[in-house]
Amino acid sequence: MLIGEVARHSGVSTRMLRHYDALGLVRPTGRTVGGYREYSAEDVRRIFHVEGLRSLGLSLKQIGRALEDPSFTPSTLVSDLIRWTEDRLERERQLLERLRAIDASAPMGWQDVLRIVELMQGLGSTSAARRQQAVLARPGGVSAPAEVLAGAVLAESDPNVAGALRWALARSGGDGVAALTAGAHSEDVDIRRRAVLAIAEMAEAPGATAVLADTLGDPDTTVRRYAALALGRRGVTGAVPTLVGMVVEGCNDVEAAEVLRTLSQDPGCADRILTALVDELAAPSADSATRIRLTQALVELSGTGVREILRQLAHDDDRAVALVASAFITVLDERSPEDRGDEDS
Repeated sequence: MLIGEVARHSGVSTRMLRHYDALGLVRPTGRTVGGYREYSAEDVRRIFHVEGLRSLGLSLKQIGRALEDPSFTPSTLVSDLIRWTEDRLERERQLLERLRAIDASAPMGWQDVLRIVELMQGLGSTSAARRQQAVLARPGGVSAPAEVLAGAVLAESDPNVAGALRWALARSGGDGVAALTAGAHSEDVDIRRRAVLAIAEMAEAPGATAVLADTLGDPDTTVRRYAALALGRRGVTGAVPTLVGMVVEGCNDVEAAEVLRTLSQDPGCADRILTALVDELAAPSADSATRIRLTQALVELSGTGVREILRQLAHDDDRAVALVASAFITVLDERSPEDRGDEDS
């Protein structure tokens, strides 16, 4: 077959066939009387071999070696191709995310685009100080895109930079909760923690409560605690078991007790909290330090029943618990009637 016919059958341009000939990759077996290239069936088969290897990402030099060297083994090269392709896809994924972030910010002109690119470059710095500066040193009146900030929040390990990013995200004016929701369900526990902590700081934003409520069942205790504190401050009673658990475990127990006090303003929730604390006080596994923390949380509650339980604890077999309960009874006695509410009723 002449070169034009080969091009039609193979889909390879005549220009590329001439290039293959010049490189020695596919040389036509013969020539016509007029000097035109004439390809045999074996030549055409080799063209398809070359095209097949090109489709895998091999260079023409690598293809020539693969076809000419009988001892050539493909395993190492294929592994390299896999790695190179993964790297390329990752770079393209990052580029796609940048482009989407720019598009979502609805830039009004190229200056807006350049500001976003500058922010992304700053956030990609290896220097924590530069990353923090990129977040905080924004021109007056210019907000950073929520999508860019959310992506940075999920990736940031430095606590100072992370705090600045959460602050900026909460004030970005964009839908930061939506941008963080996927992170709240990530398989990576660190990403889930960063996402939930950021959403907790935007608890008033639309959709935040639903996402946080969903994470109360997270297998990670830190994620559950972040969610419980934020939800409790918003009056979500489903956070009560986690908050009581924080008092028991001594992890952010003062914060948890303060939130339980807020929740106890609801009479329907007060009894539930009181019962949960009393049950933990009576648990055989509760040591002296745990029972003292529970007593401290108990005295913060509103509603009836607290004083009676404290009176019982004032005679507790654990001397330290009894002393703490007695001291709290004195504090309650000194409160004004307005502070005591209906405790004595």
